[in-house]
Amino acid sequence: MMIVIHHLGISQSERIVWLCEELGVPYQLVKHIRDPIASPESLTSLPGNKTGKSPYIEDTDTGVSLSESCAICDYIIYRHAGGKLALQPDDIHYPDYLYWYHYANGTQQPAMMTSMFLSHVPTDAPIKQAVEQRLHAMLKHTNDRLATSKWLAGPEFTAADVMSVYGLTTQRYWGPQVSLKPYPHILRWLADCASREAYKRAMEKGDPEMECLVGAEPPNVNMFEVGGTKSDHWKKKLNEGQATL
Repeated sequence: MMIVIHHLGISQSERIVWLCEELGVPYQLVKHIRDPIASPESLTSLPGNKTGKSPYIEDTDTGVSLSESCAICDYIIYRHAGGKLALQPDDIHYPDYLYWYHYANGTQQPAMMTSMFLSHVPTDAPIKQAVEQRLHAMLKHTNDRLATSKWLAGPEFTAADVMSVYGLTTQRYWGPQVSLKPYPHILRWLADCASREAYKRAMEKGDPEMECLVGAEPPNVNMFEVGGTKSDHWKKKLNEGQATL
């Protein structure tokens, strides 16, 4: 059995690499380099990848190919890992697991990306104010949850955590330029996730040049403003191991 993970650098497909590292599921990693912002032809031309997006996987045993992060996570968890990292319906924390697992792409990431796309709208514009209010409401809700729970779904680390880290870390290279300093429980949780050996392995394999954004402050410019991967602002400093911001 072999899962082929098509990973686009500096993107949410890092979730799938991390998931497989946590589960111990064998995989082949195929890396695609941005061109310099959009997906390259090597990804968009894959016959089964109808939307040209990443993450995208191929299961060489079954012939199945999938995109969409949650769909891929569920497929790998239940098809190849016996349900590990997912809570079952008879678990007391199952409703929390379902909620936070889908919150990542249903609420968190849309809030982050809407703010990102409106980054140049004047701060006093009503639409800007509404979007920023929604962004910080999302962050406060997440912070409040993590004030009373070690992990998003409860006492156990689950796929809900895997799904949720990207939006508050690597996503910030693209935007929005929001500080997490007012949200100490999110920062504690990010540090806990980043300290996991599987996360370290995944990031080193998938994006070895990238500085992981697990701290409070975002870069002072976003990837759109500096020409995507043509810039070095997302890279580790070779002599210091720190991002060039």
